[in-house]
Amino acid sequence: MKILMTGGTGFVGSRLTGALCEDGHRLTVLTRSVRPDRALPSGAVFLEADPTEPGPWQEQVPEHDLLINLAGASIFQRWTDKAKKRMRESRLRTTRNLVDALAGSEKGGSIRLLNTSAVGYYGFAGDEILTEESPPGDDFLAVLARDWEREALRAGTAGARVTILRFGVVLGGREGALAKMVPLFKKYLGGPLGSGDQWFPWIHIQDLVSVYRFLMDRPDLEGPLNCTAPQPVRNRELTRALAGALEKPAFMPPVPGFVIRAVLGEFGNVLLKGQRVIPERLIREGFAFRYPAIEEALNDLVG
Repeated sequence: MKILMTGGTGFVGSRLTGALCEDGHRLTVLTRSVRPDRALPSGAVFLEADPTEPGPWQEQVPEHDLLINLAGASIFQRWTDKAKKRMRESRLRTTRNLVDALAGSEKGGSIRLLNTSAVGYYGFAGDEILTEESPPGDDFLAVLARDWEREALRAGTAGARVTILRFGVVLGGREGALAKMVPLFKKYLGGPLGSGDQWFPWIHIQDLVSVYRFLMDRPDLEGPLNCTAPQPVRNRELTRALAGALEKPAFMPPVPGFVIRAVLGEFGNVLLKGQRVIPERLIREGFAFRYPAIEEALNDLVG
């Protein structure tokens, strides 16, 4: 299969690129700039262009069988007005340009779009169990995810099949969220955040890559899919499991919520509230998680 991927040099994208090339697919990785120290596996090539801007690169989009859209500025930062604008524009503009490239194409009806979103779509609902049928929230991240998905779903008017992958927090060994957490625990500074009662929706990077492989053989699976482990945990359980995997005690008192908000601003709410998300559709369709429990996942990644 011929695949075009945005965000292919990031944490998730680089892992996914390697896996799909290993499976024999041919990948075009769309990136703003090609660095000489950045190599791709055999079967993948770079396409240098800014996906947030229309351009000649769009002519190549319909030449592919599958589009994987992972592009978007990180949300793991203090949410200044400038940062929030960058988060929105990087996602919405890239998706809009991808979808516009399909308009009028004879191949539009045979192309599939796997578009990233986030479980932030649901907003903050306390202990309520959230599935793909749950309504969206109304905070910044929820509105961003809703608008992002709306741009992606426009591809349906060109006949494309659209699947929305709502990511939880992706856990990898030396990248992603764990890269920020592990050093603190190794210095005996690990502890719960706020009350510690908030839910933490997570997924092991290997399981997320497996979700994409699973979807390659399931073109019938359209619409939203929660990409989270089937066993979400509370923040205090995550703290205990990570300390156990690292064999480091976590005796620090909880970090007060007001301190987290003072440092991270509005983004602090994401860490202090969380969501209890269940991957109901993946479970129903028979997807088998290799790491359904947080202890297994963390022992594999950092143990």
